[in-house]
Amino acid sequence: MTATIRTSGLSKRYGNFIALHDLNLEVQQGEVLGYLGPNGAGKTTTIRLLLGLIAPSAGHATIFDLDTHKAAPEIHRHLAYVPGEANLWPGLTGRETLALLGNTHGAFDEAYRDELIARFEFDPSKKVRSYSKGNKQKLALIASLMTRAELLILDEPTSGLDPLMEQRFRESIAEAKSNGQTVFLSSHILSEVEALCDRVAILRGGELLEIGTLAEMRHLAAVRVDATFDADPPDVSQVPGVSAVEIQDHRLRCQVTGPIQPLLKIIANSGVRELLSSEPSLEELFLSHYGTHT
Repeated sequence: MTATIRTSGLSKRYGNFIALHDLNLEVQQGEVLGYLGPNGAGKTTTIRLLLGLIAPSAGHATIFDLDTHKAAPEIHRHLAYVPGEANLWPGLTGRETLALLGNTHGAFDEAYRDELIARFEFDPSKKVRSYSKGNKQKLALIASLMTRAELLILDEPTSGLDPLMEQRFRESIAEAKSNGQTVFLSSHILSEVEALCDRVAILRGGELLEIGTLAEMRHLAAVRVDATFDADPPDVSQVPGVSAVEIQDHRLRCQVTGPIQPLLKIIANSGVRELLSSEPSLEELFLSHYGTHT
């Protein structure tokens, strides 16, 4: 396969602060890569380097085999970018904004634009200043997707969207993948990445910790358990797979990887009054698996 994005030793330093260190990464043509990490991990710095908005302190990056810093104008003709928060022209309507962004890009699919407007239930007749955060995000997504660009770079693209629109977004990315487009998806939403991505790259403290398929990364899957008891909670610290144990009064909180039955058996035999389980946030997984140091 052909690598659409390739970085080698890519680094960015601001004084003594290292925002990104020695990133070596390849994203193949037609691949959807999830780029994960808690806030401050270096995800946005990476995207700014890929877009040629900032210069690397060391190393280099290429997109379509072109240097991202030296050949940014040429590269931008073939990619589309969605920021986590879109800053748009308040006096233009949604339709005028789409026309302007489409013409700036150079080409877009008008029929697909109209399909996306209907899919995201977006009213293009209103002024941008009147749109909610979610509608501004819809506008940015439509503007990006309608170009059918060879590469989509998405930085927290579902920020402000409700669950139904998040599902519509997932449908659109699945379409892009089926069309052979490459997607670089930066997110902290684990479920979003699990639903969409072929591979996952995990970043923390400006360094790439792991990269692999979802099957290869399954060791990060965990369940958060929150139980309230009539008396003191049981000691579950030695139960296989249990970590991040917290006990406060009659309340037990922990995370469990692998089979949950041994934990549930102990909880069920200890006078449990209330039991909740859910997936932990990505940041909680990071703290559990990699500690708090950077």
